[in-house]
Amino acid sequence: MKKICSLFLACTIAFAVSAQSVQKKVVEKTVQKVKTVAAPALNKLTPAEVTAGWTLLFDGKTATGWRGYNKKDFPKGWEIVDGAFHCIGTGTGEAGSETGGDIIYDKKLKNFDLKVEWKISKGGNSGIFILGQEVAGWPIWKTAPEMQVLDNDNHPDAMLGKDGNRKAGSLYDLIPAKPQNAKPYGQWNTSEIICFKGTIVFKQNGATVVEFHLWTDDWKKLVKDSKFPELNPNWADVAKEGYIGFQDHGDDVWYRNIKIKSLD
Repeated sequence: MKKICSLFLACTIAFAVSAQSVQKKVVEKTVQKVKTVAAPALNKLTPAEVTAGWTLLFDGKTATGWRGYNKKDFPKGWEIVDGAFHCIGTGTGEAGSETGGDIIYDKKLKNFDLKVEWKISKGGNSGIFILGQEVAGWPIWKTAPEMQVLDNDNHPDAMLGKDGNRKAGSLYDLIPAKPQNAKPYGQWNTSEIICFKGTIVFKQNGATVVEFHLWTDDWKKLVKDSKFPELNPNWADVAKEGYIGFQDHGDDVWYRNIKIKSLD
């Protein structure tokens, strides 16, 4: 009996050691595979994106195709660092910088799917504008809907407005982003804005967070009950085509991997 028990024990130990060895090799191979997976290339289109008709709006090296809002040149208050547009914070909020200001892509767009990654500084505020118009003496936000870019944890705007409609991903001061899934300051977020014949969809970090429909009765009522008619009586009459822009709100913010697909 002792011999049988000893034999059984020896077999059990051998099996356990063998199983551990196999498991170790599986783990090592898995780790090796993970290490060999390359990170997505910055400011590049994949072959699938090229085939699908996507266009890169920023090469990560130059400001080609971009300029200041109501300006001919690209403002010095922005720079290109580590493959990203960086708005150099001034600490003066909306007063901004004399050398800064909002930037726009120098081509009006109508129906499109826009993708961009953004990262905000602690207590930072910025925004992504669509269908904006250039009017002398006016800021772009007097003509353009805005997808809010914000540090929800440290900027007071997150507690203002109504029902969280000034938090990241929201249609600023009008419709709150739900679910609210923005990452903390210092981390990269993904945003997508689909604009098609008046239907606008905001996506944040892969989730649809806002949907609205321009020029409808619901849209006109929404705007009428907001602060925007005081800023521009015709704010609800959003243009059918216009500029994409990034806001200089006086805070550090970064934008990269900016790409677009025409839906015309």
